[in-house]
Amino acid sequence: MSDKTYSPEKKDRREFLKSTGTALIGSAALPFVFQINPAYASKNNTLKVGLIGCGGRGTGAALQALKADNDAVLTCMGDIFSDYLDESYQALFEANPNQVKVDKENRFVGFDAYKNVIESDVDVVILTAPPAFRPGHFKAAVAAGKHVFCEKPVAVDAPGVRSVLETAKEAKAKNLSVVSGFTFRYDFPKRALFERINKGEIGEVASVLTVRNGGGLWYKDRKPEWKEMEYQLRNWYYYDWLSGDYIVEMMVHSLDMMSWAFGDKLPVKATGSGGRQSRTEEKYGNIFDHFAIEYEYENGAKGIHFSRQQQGASNVNKAEIMGRNGNAIVDIGRQIHRIDGQNAWNYEGEKNNPYETQHEELFAAIRSGKPINEGDLMANSTMLAVLGRMVGYTGQTIGWQEALNSTQTLGPKLEEYDWDLKWPVPAVAIPGKTKFF
Repeated sequence: MSDKTYSPEKKDRREFLKSTGTALIGSAALPFVFQINPAYASKNNTLKVGLIGCGGRGTGAALQALKADNDAVLTCMGDIFSDYLDESYQALFEANPNQVKVDKENRFVGFDAYKNVIESDVDVVILTAPPAFRPGHFKAAVAAGKHVFCEKPVAVDAPGVRSVLETAKEAKAKNLSVVSGFTFRYDFPKRALFERINKGEIGEVASVLTVRNGGGLWYKDRKPEWKEMEYQLRNWYYYDWLSGDYIVEMMVHSLDMMSWAFGDKLPVKATGSGGRQSRTEEKYGNIFDHFAIEYEYENGAKGIHFSRQQQGASNVNKAEIMGRNGNAIVDIGRQIHRIDGQNAWNYEGEKNNPYETQHEELFAAIRSGKPINEGDLMANSTMLAVLGRMVGYTGQTIGWQEALNSTQTLGPKLEEYDWDLKWPVPAVAIPGKTKFF
């Protein structure tokens, strides 16, 4: 395996920081209130943090982790690309020099960089490489006895989900904490609303509608010196073998809310469709730009998901939960968390920064010796999205267990990655013609 590295692409550090954690926080449109809880920190108990995946989300997650705990210190970093690592380090050091203590010998580049971070003396690893790498990175981290913050989604295919479920069991046996990047679960208004829903304040949930319509995203122009593997890795979002398609990479947040509303019960089957109408150029790889999926539960309840990523169309990000005795709504953009009906309610409590709260609670669990393990949750919510992609691609009705047992692996094994590897990218799926494996 080649560990050839690439020269940094220079960028102003302040601009880079704006494009990472700060921008990610702001995109949630939350009025944040942040306060360090002294119970979460101990001056005699420094937690060493390692970052695996130094792109925008990784840099943001590291920034948020350090803000969440004054005695957390970033000591090790790894990424496939040297420019990502260098830019991330400079941005993080500029933002928080007292908690960024990453010597040059602890900055690792290449496909094996994750191993170097995990084999260091860090206590916690932040896993924020592209989703295809997550199952392998998670398995290696738990095998080494590390606590984990695992960004969503946690896999791109069913074999990856099954691997995560097995690793989560191992983490539980080792009393390791595993916190997922399903950030809505750490947002105080949503916690309050879904607690009421799960307690039955709108009655039995009959249906959940999630809609997330937005525009286009980033794209990185090909450079002459890039090999095909580098080009696809730098544009990983647009290749299903790296991202799982946008329904898995991004819309999984909406599907996680759907699952939350149903008390994390799993559907029995799903049907639906999808395609690409506006994002049709070759540069957008092989992912769709719209999906429409119906999930059916054992009691006949339905979960409906609509989404699109089409430039110039209207935007919305919401969940509407219909119960026998009332309805609930979560509107992300307008920050509405409300119940209508006989138990009418509107959230008026404390607001928080959920991106930081998830790290606060992870560090608190580690320090208290009372582990959090979200392994099953993060695997099942990811599988909801994988199932959605399966039915969208094929146009077929597919059962939950049938999907979970699928043998289709979208990408190479971790040990097979190489800069000269040319992974075959399937053609854009056609519902009714593309087969389920």
